Amino acid sequence: MGKTLFDKIWDRHVVQIVDDGPTQLYIDRLYCHEVTSPQAFDGMRARGLKCFRPKQIVCMPDHNTPTHDQDKPIEDPVSKAQVDALSRNASEFGLVHYGMMDPSNGIIHVVGPEKALSLPGMTIVCGDSHTSTHGAVGAVAFGIGTSEVEMVMASQCILQQKPKSMRINVNGRLGRGVTAKDLALFLMSKLTTSGATGYFVEYAGEAVRSLSMEGRLTLCNLSIEMGARGGFVAPDETTFAYLKGKEYVPTGEDWTRAVEDWRTLCTDDDAVFDKEVTFEASDIEPRITYGTNPGMGIGITEHIPTAVGVGEDGKAGLEKALRYMGFAQGEKLLGHPIDYVFLGACTNGRIEDFRAFASVVKGRRKSDNVVAWLVPGSWAVDRQIREEGIDRVLEEAGFEIRQPGCSACLAMNDDRVPAGKYCVSTSNRNFEGRQGPGSRTILASPLVAAAAAVTGVIADPRELME
Repeated sequence: MGKTLFDKIWDRHVVQIVDDGPTQLYIDRLYCHEVTSPQAFDGMRARGLKCFRPKQIVCMPDHNTPTHDQDKPIEDPVSKAQVDALSRNASEFGLVHYGMMDPSNGIIHVVGPEKALSLPGMTIVCGDSHTSTHGAVGAVAFGIGTSEVEMVMASQCILQQKPKSMRINVNGRLGRGVTAKDLALFLMSKLTTSGATGYFVEYAGEAVRSLSMEGRLTLCNLSIEMGARGGFVAPDETTFAYLKGKEYVPTGEDWTRAVEDWRTLCTDDDAVFDKEVTFEASDIEPRITYGTNPGMGIGITEHIPTAVGVGEDGKAGLEKALRYMGFAQGEKLLGHPIDYVFLGACTNGRIEDFRAFASVVKGRRKSDNVVAWLVPGSWAVDRQIREEGIDRVLEEAGFEIRQPGCSACLAMNDDRVPAGKYCVSTSNRNFEGRQGPGSRTILASPLVAAAAAVTGVIADPRELME
């Protein structure tokens, strides 16, 4: 029987298998940010340990960094303490550190792929659930806990139970105005936020293959929101073209040999998955969420579902979510007023996302009732925005570009949505209070966010696209 791509990468990295226990897995890359690493460094220090392979560890603040005045001291004492601690720890342990205002700084899940620190066939971990993002390059990437961060620092290995394998096929091509974000929201609504629990997901099919690398990064980023351990796409010509010439890729003959090896990273034709599902791209339209988990989503022209035929637990959950959001069963959300728009996060803070947003707002003006936060995922994205003239398009439409960081994805910095306000957000989670206590988050693509920003209401971007 053939092997899945997941099996191939996993098997390459097995150090030993513990009888009736976990697998000791070698890790190629550890990413550290300021929130989940302090205790790991303290543990290393308490045991008198050094990092086993420091060159394979990269540190970067992103969650707590403000998106304005980054050249000044951080005002929030908790955020400042965490960012400062990461800088000190990286220096003490001899690790690569891209601090605030460093030209290589940004959200760690944006910077890793754009610098080619993440490569096909790698095993990649970080103390952050959205590490699954890096699977877009054809890597096995997953989030770990703080004690596991310390384990990798000390040994460059981790103890893990091998997940089951799952393949999601999406046939056909995505339609006009439908993005990778819409695809991910669609999959979550069909499979639910627990439908992939215990699995590592391989995305396949024409709709996936036709995605750009930015789109694949968005799709893999949201794997965790289906409960998956991680998600990835087999590397192909799109992957190689994206990586070629980037800072950390091999060069010359080493590049040729690397690509030859990466071409073998694919699922064998006779491989069998533990679970396999198939969807049609033609069934997907631009989407939005109406509830308080990412799986509570609808097509933008659809109505919020009702509790008819739903069990008591499902009915109670729906009613609770709608009370929080201020929506009603059977309601259509097109035309519903909104207050905030957020473009950014490790989900949609890349250059392609800014291009898409700008394509809709060009020649229009930001609605007066909307506060818009447009936050590049890295300083490299910020530079590209300016090189391409996207900044001028956005400024002419009344928008301001902020400085890189996680921003309004989560309420760990200054960019918080006030209680009761609606935010159309390109981030990854819409839990109660995720963007600020009492805030109401509507997850959407950059195109849907742009349509909302210029109309002041939830709008179908296809009606504004040229």
